[in-house]
Amino acid sequence: MPPNAQAGAQSITDSLLAAASAAADSGQSPTKLQEDSTGVLFECDVETTDGGLVKDITVMKKAEKRRLKLVWRNIIAFGYLHLAALYGAYLMVASAKWQTVVFAYLLYVVSGLGITAGAHRLWAHRSYKAKWPLRLLLVIFNTVAFQDAAYHWARDHRVHHKYSETDADPHNATRGFFFSHVGWLLCKKHPEVKAKGKGVDLSDLRADPILMFQKKYYMLLMPIACFIIPTAVPMYFWGESFMNAWFVATMFRWCFILNVTWLVNSAAHKFGGRPYDKFINPSENISVAILAFGEGWHNYHHVFPWDYKTAEFGKYSLNFTTAFIDFFAKIGWAYDLKTVSTDIIKKRVKRTGDGTHATWGWGDVDQPKEEIEDAVITHKKSE
Repeated sequence: MPPNAQAGAQSITDSLLAAASAAADSGQSPTKLQEDSTGVLFECDVETTDGGLVKDITVMKKAEKRRLKLVWRNIIAFGYLHLAALYGAYLMVASAKWQTVVFAYLLYVVSGLGITAGAHRLWAHRSYKAKWPLRLLLVIFNTVAFQDAAYHWARDHRVHHKYSETDADPHNATRGFFFSHVGWLLCKKHPEVKAKGKGVDLSDLRADPILMFQKKYYMLLMPIACFIIPTAVPMYFWGESFMNAWFVATMFRWCFILNVTWLVNSAAHKFGGRPYDKFINPSENISVAILAFGEGWHNYHHVFPWDYKTAEFGKYSLNFTTAFIDFFAKIGWAYDLKTVSTDIIKKRVKRTGDGTHATWGWGDVDQPKEEIEDAVITHKKSE
């Protein structure tokens, strides 16, 4: 068990079994739910000293060949959204005021943090804790993003980690790039997604009154935060036209942040190195990390999902979400930030990594001899 695990804490496996026992309509036994898991979710869910599972999960990663049931309402809606976003991209350079473009960018940052720092790192993974002012701020940001209520987002994401790249994974990457990017939203969920989702413990989410307020009034709050205010602000404050406000600040911005989030499920499950675990598809993808505020270090994240940085290193330029959380930790709104020790990371890299992990520093046993010989050392201490 990692050193940051709390002794005696309820593991997600235990909570999953308890929830499954209570779910009479789940249709699956608690033992099967446990046996079918292919990933860890929280720090107390591990079975090895370096944060992994004991069983061989490679044989479990597959997708059932079946005819997908299309949801035409979603196909039409997302089709319009992407056409509107293309038109918004044209208006951005052709006629939109600079204030509108800046406003759209700020909304992209705000909505992105609502997903990365809120729905993902705080609520889905409990990688840190937040006092109510920060939770309120993140719920507002999350509502602007319009990627479903944070409660539902966190639920689906927990299922994704517990049953990664199986039929129970909502955006199973073994079905291909398009499916894991957006296709999963254009068809009916696989029955396994619903069955396994009923077995995931969500009691911590239900205990958060701010989160439950958003869930209860989401269909009222979301249109205001995602569509009405982003369109009205440019028109009222700097005289922007409705067309520019709607297609640039609203449609283009919403489409862009959606696709950035989806890239974590698609590109970051396909392209990049796997220095922490070569037996899983999630990869280290710097492009996704930049666009998604630090969410592209996905091989590390699936190995150590409870690390609030979602990465081994906390370089702010490639992980803006970590900078955001660290700032609020300094003022006391964020606390109990979880991370992973260097020793555990090193053990995992040596056991399951693909060999692409950089050396640990000067004098590492894996550091090439010629690198040491050719190194330039300045300001040497006088003998």
